[in-house]
Amino acid sequence: MPYYVPVMLNLEGQKCMVIGGGKVAERKAAMLIEAGAQTIIISPKITASLLEQRDEQKIHWVEREYLPGDLGGAFLAFAATDQHTVNSAVVAEGEMLGIPVNDVSEGSQGSFITPAAIRRGGLVIAVSTSGAGPRAALELCREIDDHIGDDYERYIEVLSSARSWIKANIPESEYRKRLFRKLAEADILTLIRAGTFPSQNGEEVVAWIEKQTEE
Repeated sequence: MPYYVPVMLNLEGQKCMVIGGGKVAERKAAMLIEAGAQTIIISPKITASLLEQRDEQKIHWVEREYLPGDLGGAFLAFAATDQHTVNSAVVAEGEMLGIPVNDVSEGSQGSFITPAAIRRGGLVIAVSTSGAGPRAALELCREIDDHIGDDYERYIEVLSSARSWIKANIPESEYRKRLFRKLAEADILTLIRAGTFPSQNGEEVVAWIEKQTEE
C-alpha cells in the first residue's frame, strides 16, 4: 500500500483537467469549482449538471475524446472515464509531464488520491484509508462530524481573523511572535462554547489577548 503524504492545495486560478463527463467527473469538477480552479472537462458527453455549469461558465467543456497532449499546462488532472485504457493513458501523460493525476477507478495507479472531507468554514478534516476503502472513509467522516459542533467553525474564524490582523498591522518582532503564541495558547474555544467570548474581529481579538496577558 502506498504511503500518501497529506497535502492541502490552493487551486485558486490553477488549470485543472477532468477527463470524463460522468457522475464521478461531476463530483471532481464540483470540488475544483469550489476551490476556484480553472476547470476544464474533456469528454464527448457530460451530465446535465456539468452542462448547466458549462452554461454558467463555471467550467470549460472540450467536447471530444481525450487526446495525448491534453494535459499540457495543467496543474493537476483527474482521469475519470469508465475506460481503463484511457485512464491509464492520462496517468502516463501526467507522469511524463510531472503533473499529478488521480485515477478515480484505480487510485494506486495515479500519483495522488483525494480523501473524504468534512468542511466547517475554514476548518477542514480529511480522512483517508490510502485507497483501501473509500466507503469506510465516508463512514469515519460521518462519525467525526457527529462530534464537531459549530463552535469549531467560529473558533477557526476567530483565529484566522486575528492572525490576518496581526500580519497586516504588526511588523516582524518579538512582540508579534508573542501575540501569535498567546493566540495559540488562549482558551478561546471554551469561551466560545460558553457564549462568553466577546471579540468580533481581528483587532478586538488581539486587544483581548493583550488584556489577558496584562491580567
